[in-house]
Amino acid sequence: MPATEWIRVPVPAIVDPALFDAVQEQLCENLRRSRESARGARYLLQGLLVCRSCGYAYCGKVLSTRLAGGERREYTYYRCCGSDAHHFGGQRACTNTQLRTDVLDPAVWQEVEHVLRDPTQIAAEYERRLEAARRKDTGGLNLAAVETQLAKLRRGMGRLIDSYAEGLIERAEFEPRIAGFRQRIQAWEVQAKALQDEAAQRRTLSLIIGRLEDFARRVHDRVAEVDWHQRRELIRLLVKRIEIDREHINVVFRIDPSPSRPNLTGTGTGTVLQDCGRRGR
Repeated sequence: MPATEWIRVPVPAIVDPALFDAVQEQLCENLRRSRESARGARYLLQGLLVCRSCGYAYCGKVLSTRLAGGERREYTYYRCCGSDAHHFGGQRACTNTQLRTDVLDPAVWQEVEHVLRDPTQIAAEYERRLEAARRKDTGGLNLAAVETQLAKLRRGMGRLIDSYAEGLIERAEFEPRIAGFRQRIQAWEVQAKALQDEAAQRRTLSLIIGRLEDFARRVHDRVAEVDWHQRRELIRLLVKRIEIDREHINVVFRIDPSPSRPNLTGTGTGTVLQDCGRRGR
């Protein structure tokens, strides 16, 4: 049937648009970075490494060298997929450095251990970012000051409307003045909404840090004993991505308002931190 004969019926969304967008973003990331092959995980940080230079994933590679006595020795590296020339018609898309797994893996795990030992560092970083955003968006004003200014403007607009209704001012004077009031009120309302969102974020953050501290207490005595698979589970639970730059490595942690209960013995999933990074090389 041609499209001109279709009968279109509006259907309400089944899934919340914000959730749909988040899932689509994650699906695109999974497709682009191929988090796990059919053979299963072979590398501790598989699916989390991202090249800051070109945006492609870092993948594990095995390199073999021959020693002076003729013996062969294998090394494993994380290498940017953009540096594989055969993927790009013989021309490399990226020249970012490759990293040995026996160097990068312990370094990232050390960062995860730091968070488990002191979850409040995530709160401090998040607070710093909220404060910086507030000063940028509202000029350092607090919510009480913004609401006071809004109340003054609304009273002024009310008096202007009363004056017009009583015939004290002409329409030619009233319309530009009322438009000015509405424009200023709208601008202040935007600032008030930003401050309200910030307050809600701080409340959510307090809840998250409490959960993370509880989780950290439960795993504290066992972190040093976890095996490779448990270590990988913990890293994927807490880390959103690891950004590889030419001079720095940035471990980006997650924050999720309602994480599932993590454990060291099963395969539970969930996240307890968000986009708070620690740098190192």
